[in-house]
Amino acid sequence: MSTLLSNPLWFATRACGTVALILLTLSVVIGITSAARYAPGRMGRFEIAAAHRNTSSLALVFLIVHILTAIADTYVPLGWISIVIPFASPYRTLWVGLGTVAFDLLLAVTLTSMVRLRLGLRRWKAVHYLAYAAWPVAIFHAAGTGTDTRLEPQLVLYVLCVGSVTAACWWRLHTAGPGHLAARVLAGLVAGALPVLLSVFLTSGPLAPGWSHRAAGPGPAGPPLAAVGALLSGGFR
Repeated sequence: MSTLLSNPLWFATRACGTVALILLTLSVVIGITSAARYAPGRMGRFEIAAAHRNTSSLALVFLIVHILTAIADTYVPLGWISIVIPFASPYRTLWVGLGTVAFDLLLAVTLTSMVRLRLGLRRWKAVHYLAYAAWPVAIFHAAGTGTDTRLEPQLVLYVLCVGSVTAACWWRLHTAGPGHLAARVLAGLVAGALPVLLSVFLTSGPLAPGWSHRAAGPGPAGPPLAAVGALLSGGFR
């Protein structure tokens, strides 16, 4: 309790980030399963759509609080520009940058949803699919940036999130009708590869000795592309 009171912003940042990841995972699972016209129990399509929309909105709210508390915590110099410009943060440039990418993708989905009728269904759907791309980016951001990645509860959370989305993808592919074979094969390969990639990354990166030093990357003066290359080469060797 004393530790919590001594650094409430750090705990608020980690807690809001974790809740945002859970809500985003839930939203992705609902989106994948609802695409197959699945409705549990007596829930109708309207209730499913509302649950999907509300979980996405809540995820964005917690993500915003996560970002604001991280900026307010002066222990790590993130900088306001890193909120919207990926890989602009001097702290763990690549991994914080992935969080910025996820935020930008979710923000684009939210803003276009506000003008859905003017934008048109086809264009809105194209942008809406970005939410699915934001989820794996958020997973690797959390694992690479989070100082509590080594903790067993956090590792269990990652396993549950990845397992839930993977299971939803495989169930969706199983229930899909004939046609679009190439797209289905590609989706199956991606769904199967993500748990493997995350496992390899965790064991060779955050769970390996010296990750704090390797994840830090070059200082603020280092070019973003050089930072990305250095972090990748250091994190996976």
